[in-house]
Amino acid sequence: QVQLVESGGGLVQAGGSLRLSCAASGSIVSIGTMGWYRQAPGKQRDVVAHITRGGDTNYVDSVKGRFTVSRDNAKNTVYLQMNSLKPEDTAVYYCNAVIYRLGLPGPRAYWGQGTQVTVSS
Repeated sequence: QVQLVESGGGLVQAGGSLRLSCAASGSIVSIGTMGWYRQAPGKQRDVVAHITRGGDTNYVDSVKGRFTVSRDNAKNTVYLQMNSLKPEDTAVYYCNAVIYRLGLPGPRAYWGQGTQVTVSS
């Protein structure tokens, strides 16, 4: 069994910062690409940022220059540093990871439970 546990969400004023963390645990052999998604009320879940195991990153245009995704492979953890937050960043943020599990032939994508980020104007 595999779990992704997120932390770090909360309420912040516009222009402020938050750092999200997502730690994977369980019967993990290795983790491929990890990423962050967000879902605002009444909208679909959209990608925010991805990071490969080797550290290559990509971001949705709306967060470029403000958000930074990073990971610690030894800790099976991915981070999202969010600076210069805007009210339109308000959403539930979910982490996602492609995980190779002990005893299974191929990778599978897993999701965290989500953490609320609210940016007040």
